[in-house]
Amino acid sequence: MQQEYHLRLGILVMVLSSFGFSAMQLTVALSRSTIPLMQQVFFRNVICLLIGLIFCRIRRVPCLGTAKQQSYLFGRSLSGMLGVICLFAASAGARQADVSILSKLNPFFVALFAAVFLHEQVTRRQVSALFLAFAGAFLVCNPTMNSNPGPLGLALLNAFFSGIAYILLSYMNGRADPFTIISHFSLVSCTSAGIWLLLTNSMVRPSSRDWLMLLLIGLFSALGQVCITFAYRLAPASQISILDYTGILFSLLLGWFFLGESVPATSLAGAVLVILGAWVSLGTRHNRQRT
Repeated sequence: MQQEYHLRLGILVMVLSSFGFSAMQLTVALSRSTIPLMQQVFFRNVICLLIGLIFCRIRRVPCLGTAKQQSYLFGRSLSGMLGVICLFAASAGARQADVSILSKLNPFFVALFAAVFLHEQVTRRQVSALFLAFAGAFLVCNPTMNSNPGPLGLALLNAFFSGIAYILLSYMNGRADPFTIISHFSLVSCTSAGIWLLLTNSMVRPSSRDWLMLLLIGLFSALGQVCITFAYRLAPASQISILDYTGILFSLLLGWFFLGESVPATSLAGAVLVILGAWVSLGTRHNRQRT
């Protein structure tokens, strides 16, 4: 019963995480013309860091972890940061649709790493559900794969590093407080983005609207970071990783509502496949647990 409750809660938290990251991406798109990308990254992680430090103080846990925890804390932080760098570099040199679909391969890496390193059972049904959801993502993104091989390789590396980061989140369940993990990752990201801004002298003075956008980027990112950290503590990584594809659905809805983007029939069909894939993977597992 407790395992079933944790799975349900993990599903809800993972979906909230996808919404947070999708809303953050929308805010980034709305402010990209006036705020440099690395400045957005810096302020995004500053707000996440402040939230992490506050909760670490409330929970009376070390903000950056103990000496014994540093190996996997740095592993999670560095893999997450490398994934972001690869994604930004790929986005600058390839079609966004091609980058998006390759970056959405990370649930496959999560399932593979979960089976190899965490010894989780990955069933054929779960693998089939992943392919079903990925097919839906393919229809939504509509990639052509005629971009340069270099940026496409970086997009694939983004999925690889994201898979490592998420597996380490699951591995650290019971080994480190979630807000310690968030604080550590945010500090590494802030430091990297801050050094970049100083070396390139690319920071601009934000307007009142820009400050609001930066605040929203940080708050939505914090929602995504907190929820995804807890999601991988509540449920097995191989089960809930498929819910990363729900971010595509939120992006469709937010883009349609706020940016007036059209939603073609292929995107609607892809959205149905994503939902069906998640239902096949999680719904059937839920039914087995009840019986």
